[in-house]
Amino acid sequence: MTQQARAVETRAAIIRAAADVFGDLGYGGASMADICLAAGLTKGALYFHFASKDALALAVIDAQHERALALGDELLHSEQPGLQVLLRMAFELGRQVRDDPVSRAGIRLTMESSNLSTPVVTPYEDWMAACEVLLQRAIRDGDVRADVDVAAAAHFISPAFTGVQVVSGVLTGRADLVQRLVEMWSFVLPSLVVPDQWERLSALPEEMAAAWG
Repeated sequence: MTQQARAVETRAAIIRAAADVFGDLGYGGASMADICLAAGLTKGALYFHFASKDALALAVIDAQHERALALGDELLHSEQPGLQVLLRMAFELGRQVRDDPVSRAGIRLTMESSNLSTPVVTPYEDWMAACEVLLQRAIRDGDVRADVDVAAAAHFISPAFTGVQVVSGVLTGRADLVQRLVEMWSFVLPSLVVPDQWERLSALPEEMAAAWG
């Protein structure tokens, strides 16, 4: 293995170890010493790759955002109807947060980003933009009402998802996250769906839970 390849591998291992620590303790509770211990590295080796806890936290957020972007890019370019894709994205993101330590830590750090030197807004903006695109597609599909304010809906759905996963994390360690997402969408969908299509689309949350839970 070349020196460059080893450096890349070490950096990735540090991010994984940091995600475990940040995910358990949050930004304020974690220390570089904790992360050194989790990564099995000396402080010198850790600081060679990351100059500060702030830089390491931002790297974890970036890694989580890359995972979400990869998912979003795949789904946005699929040929499925917009409403199905929107729900599928929400449930798959929920699965990532529940099952993947880097995704879980990245989400927690994003919510704690007031502690960081750099404001973290891009993940929220990208998620809301994707919601708008998919809602507009769903209107063209004839599934969502043409009078829906897609920007307002996107600005509601994104924080609703954030709140649902946070409370699920606090109460059950996200063990019930899929069911909480089913409930969220069961309340949201009636405000979006064309009445004539409700019978066909009302089961979407349960179907997505079965497929992606």
